[in-house]
Amino acid sequence: MSVPAFAELLERLVFTPGRNAKLALLRDWFAAQPDPERGIGLAALTGELVFTAAKPALIRDMVASRTDPVLLTLSHDYVGDFAETVALIWPERAGTNAPAPTIAEVVEALELTPKAELPGLIAGWLDRLDASSRLALIKLITGGLRVGVSGRLARLALAEWAGKPVEEIEEVWHGVAPPYLPLFRWLEGCAERPDPRDAPVFRPLMLAHPLEDADVTALDPTAWRAEWKWDGIRVQLTAGPGGRRLWSRGGEDVSGAFPEIIAAMEFHAVLDGELLVMRDGVVAPFADLQQRLNRKSVTAKMQQDYPVGVRLYDLLFEGTEDLRPLPFDARRARLEQWVGRVAPARLDLSPQIAFASVAQLSGIRDGARAASIEGLMLKRADSPYVAGRQKGLWWKWKRDPLSIDAVLMYAQRGHGKRSSFYSDYTFGLWRPDGAGGEELVPVGKAYSGYTDAELAWLDRWIRNHTTGRFGPVREVEKALVLEVIFDAAQRSSRHKSGVALRFPRIARIRTDKPASEADRLENLTSFIEARDSRASPAR
Repeated sequence: MSVPAFAELLERLVFTPGRNAKLALLRDWFAAQPDPERGIGLAALTGELVFTAAKPALIRDMVASRTDPVLLTLSHDYVGDFAETVALIWPERAGTNAPAPTIAEVVEALELTPKAELPGLIAGWLDRLDASSRLALIKLITGGLRVGVSGRLARLALAEWAGKPVEEIEEVWHGVAPPYLPLFRWLEGCAERPDPRDAPVFRPLMLAHPLEDADVTALDPTAWRAEWKWDGIRVQLTAGPGGRRLWSRGGEDVSGAFPEIIAAMEFHAVLDGELLVMRDGVVAPFADLQQRLNRKSVTAKMQQDYPVGVRLYDLLFEGTEDLRPLPFDARRARLEQWVGRVAPARLDLSPQIAFASVAQLSGIRDGARAASIEGLMLKRADSPYVAGRQKGLWWKWKRDPLSIDAVLMYAQRGHGKRSSFYSDYTFGLWRPDGAGGEELVPVGKAYSGYTDAELAWLDRWIRNHTTGRFGPVREVEKALVLEVIFDAAQRSSRHKSGVALRFPRIARIRTDKPASEADRLENLTSFIEARDSRASPAR
């Protein structure tokens, strides 16, 4: 596959809005492309393609040496994305008509070329490509394709193309390196399924359905087990002779951000749990955990200031024994025995909650907010651990969300299928300005909760009420009120308002309410949960 052909795939993925349509594009691509090109492209799409010497700073230095710096700055401010800016502004040179490289040739050359010679190599490629192909090349080199394809979506496309269960692909994915030749040979029926052996691979998580009112009344307390739904991030711990990994719920390796957890994984098992910042056994607000997220590495000071641990929910493997087919009660008993025997550092058990009736359980749930817990998890006692969201086996019964009426202040273009819409919204609340009046202060950003029709309406309103532009961001007239719901409010020194929201989303557009009647900042701060009451509520 040449770079222009890869560029065409990326463009089609960007401008193809539907999930099913993206899956079809990927299926066709897997079927049509040869090895190793399709594996290299797959690695690029899923963020698994990394070059040690070719970094974004190299591209910045190259384009800065060829263009006027003021023009480059202005262009970047207007376009927003640096890779796209470089692709558009790169000066064409007459007489460069060499054929475009394949992506396999690009990868091989980047791996073998000495660092000092990389600028000349990459500049030669950029000289012979058009703007679209230049963008694809830069994204291939620096990562961050942003075409609306997650690792999970790519694996679903592989499963549909090959007619295999996606769970089987998930369980070998991290045991095969790009360009995934053994994986493709198995999917095409030319070889046995790759055996990850002792490699620390990700096992797809079991998920829960939201509990509806009709489901609550049908619950038999004797058949269900209750646990707290902690306000952290779901993780899987995989450790054994082949290594140790900490996975996010989507199968992304987050080990680098939590080295103290990796150091504590001196066992051979696969565990399911919740990653939390904990101080003396007390769970800290989610805002504290956010300080540790999305980092490739962390300092010793950050580890000290935001100490993390994992509260365990389930035991999937003990040694090489697969416990997932066992009923939940049996797995829970094994987990309790395992924790008592191994006593792993930084890991503890998530307690179960005794209840005799649904009414009693509802009362317990009502106390979750005071302890900064998201709600409850209900698990059927006889449920095996099955991948995905199987209705009727696990329920999540979250506490009711909080709500504010906020004023839309800024809007930004989305990514993937939303790249042509202003779909990310910054909203604010009123506070005294120190001069006898009031000012709006940003309190959060939301990019979900609305329907497609509401998105189209908001996009039109934003374009018609723009008062300023800053690259991909538009400032708008302070006239539109949005009802925003969220799970919690916490103090934050990182935000101008002093408050951070947990999972804000748009509930409705309040065209009936003038902006002057939107909520004040003190309305929001009244929701802030006390930091001195983080223990579990009474059970």
